[in-house]
Order: sequence, then structure tokens, then C-alpha cells
Amino acid sequence: MEYKNPKLTADGIIFRDKSILLVKRKNEPYKGQWTLPGGFVEYGETTENTAIREVYEETGLKTKILELSGVYSDPNRDPRGHIITIAYILEVINGEIKANDDALDAKFFKLSMLPELAFDHKIIVKDAVKRFYNGILSQM
Repeated sequence: MEYKNPKLTADGIIFRDKSILLVKRKNEPYKGQWTLPGGFVEYGETTENTAIREVYEETGLKTKILELSGVYSDPNRDPRGHIITIAYILEVINGEIKANDDALDAKFFKLSMLPELAFDHKIIVKDAVKRFYNGILSQM
């Protein structure tokens, strides 16, 4: 019996001064639209390492995981098929932003002035903002 399984991706969320890092997609689907940096998990790779690798490949930034932000599994969230993503909040260790790999551009956007986001990334960003900024406030 053959099983039809969903694919797995990981996304990186980086906040700085009430801004969030986004990349402009080089490829379809949603070519030319803004998203969180991320991509497919390679065989034998953890989702944490995928998020770190994809952020580096697409933006030139070296990062580390701060925390899990959420898991998004709606079968219709990606036009390529049933793709589950695991989103992580990351901290920049070093590097300069430089769009690379699957990204045409990479830059920080003020949370109050976000462009239209592809996939379900508006939901992912909204959840991450609540999680991250409520976490900071509760530590004060």
C-alpha cells in the first residue's frame, strides 16, 4: 500500500525594533511576493536546522533558535500541495542582509506597515508577534 504524505518545511521569524525580516520570492508559487524566509526540510535534517539554513541561504544572516512559534498544517495553505510548516523565532548571531538563493530581496518591514504576504504567512506573523512580544512584556 502506498501512503500519500505531506511535505515538511520550516520558516524563520526574525524581529528587530518592532520590524520583521521578509524575503521577496524568486520562484513560483507567489513569485515576486513577500514571505518569511524558509524552505523544505532535507532528508536527515531537523526542522530547527532547516530554519537556520534557509534563513542563511536566503538572507546571509547567521541565526540561532529562540523558540518554536507554531505549526501550520492546513492542507490548503500551499498551492503545491499539502505542506506543513514549522515556524521558529530566531535571533541573529551575525551577518549582513543580502538576498540570495531563492530570494530576490530581503529586508525588515515595520510590523505596522507589512506588505501583502504569500501563503498563510500573515497568520504565522500575527501568531509570532503575539508570542514574542507578549513574552517580552511578561518578563518585564
